[in-house]
Amino acid sequence: MTAFTVALVLVVAAAGLLRWRRPAWYWLAFGVTLAALRVLVRYRSVMDACGLAVPPARWRLSLARATNQPIPEPRPPRIRRLRPTRTGLVLRLKLRPGQDVFDIAAASDRLRHSFSMFGVTSREVRSGVVEVRMTGYDVLKRVQMPAETETRAMRVPVALREDGSVHYRDYRAIPHALTLGATESGKSVYQRNLVAGLAPLDVALVGIDCKQGVELFPLARRFSALADSPDTAAELLDALVARMADVYRLIRTQQRITVDTPDAEIAADIWDLPDELRPTPVVVLVDEVAELALYATKEEEKRRDRIITALVRLAQLGRAAGIYLEICGQRFGSELGKGITMLRAQLTGRTAHRLNDETSANMAFGDIAPDAVLAAIQIPAELRGLAIAGDASGGWHRIRAPHTSLRQAVNLCNRYADRTPDLPELAPFRPTTSTATELVPSAKASPATA
Repeated sequence: MTAFTVALVLVVAAAGLLRWRRPAWYWLAFGVTLAALRVLVRYRSVMDACGLAVPPARWRLSLARATNQPIPEPRPPRIRRLRPTRTGLVLRLKLRPGQDVFDIAAASDRLRHSFSMFGVTSREVRSGVVEVRMTGYDVLKRVQMPAETETRAMRVPVALREDGSVHYRDYRAIPHALTLGATESGKSVYQRNLVAGLAPLDVALVGIDCKQGVELFPLARRFSALADSPDTAAELLDALVARMADVYRLIRTQQRITVDTPDAEIAADIWDLPDELRPTPVVVLVDEVAELALYATKEEEKRRDRIITALVRLAQLGRAAGIYLEICGQRFGSELGKGITMLRAQLTGRTAHRLNDETSANMAFGDIAPDAVLAAIQIPAELRGLAIAGDASGGWHRIRAPHTSLRQAVNLCNRYADRTPDLPELAPFRPTTSTATELVPSAKASPATA
């Protein structure tokens, strides 16, 4: 009995230590089993207390009265599947007649407390079927991306969502995106993860970094073109617009719209072209958009209008030509001048890190997901990298990108430097990767003393 007590104390101590220091290990070792039992034992009573159970059917009531049996209890949604994951549990529920997916969403916080879980989210799988994802610990406190992720063309994992799933940046589904964030909010780390995910793919990276290139130029070996000033950026964007026109001419010549041509072979964008004819897709990363929109003189105003016009044209027409925009900034409002709101309307994907005021949050989500505005301004300053991601569908998620240092991003870009395509239109803007010799002024020799 003494040995059993000692072993029990050691197991409890180990569980407590894991829960404190390694919550992911604790969940896989102890938490998932305890949570599954807790959900199964409490399920009926919790659903009834949360108002998610429906009265029995009339025929069952009539049958119970006719046979002098007890009145049947209210029926909760039926569990179709209970699946454990590395971060929590996934419940797939079949709704009863009269129930709606919004009923489950409205009761998410009550379910979280009742099942003693860290977070509960829900989504509709199909009509009458709802998937409830429950997390057993704070997965965003120490982000650990899964070892295996679903990768395909122009779709890269960049962050982890609060429900434990992977947040992907899918350029085929959401061509253009806007990323906002105050200083020291984690915006640069998010951008590094994006470049790290794109580096192994067959894609051309184009960067515009008007902070003298301090963010993007260390990654230059994987970039096909880079601009470090507004003047160079204007010329680079004009070259991209010219490339877009050339790609559209190629698509037009390959459409082959005849009576005997199958529908699947009619080309409408670069992804409908044969592999040997398909142009390389281009991802344009703008590090600080405000530097492109500000001006002080008449000449700078003309340059600014030229830049914004080119960006708007790329946002409106670039998708079919395989040109995608990633625009970052601290603010992105109408105070940046004409054409800015038109450009923002074309940026479907929205990601907001910690912002300094509610107005900046409204710039990101006010027109697509008003509920996300409050969540964006409540991000604490100590949680760098935590962000709100949404799109034009109105849905949004809390995400956090794993910390990637500049050294790690540079090493990854150097590893895949051989995959950097050489585009003739962008050849004048190809960065030089030779290491410059650092010039250190020599100190003057002091006069010799007698």
